[in-house]
Amino acid sequence: MSEITPQTVTHLAGLARIALTEEEIQKLTGELGAIVDNVAKVSEVATPDVPATSHPIPLANVFRPDVPGVTLTTEEALAGAPEHDGSRFIVSAILGEEQ
Repeated sequence: MSEITPQTVTHLAGLARIALTEEEIQKLTGELGAIVDNVAKVSEVATPDVPATSHPIPLANVFRPDVPGVTLTTEEALAGAPEHDGSRFIVSAILGEEQ
């Protein structure tokens, strides 16, 4: 059985700065517990002679030459911007005062 308790979920929610209701805490306690239990089951069968894999079939990257191409001028890049100062985009701050 997993060691996930409502106190653990509350602690994790606090670290993630997520406000949870009591109902959500109870639901997540069960869901996270099931995840931990399943990871434990997989860990039981993962032995040193079984190679770790992230995909069932091998993946291969397709690379292209890194050749500079035609780029936009500053004026062209800023032409469609809602706000700019002539050389940079102006965007609203999205983080609070805790920056």
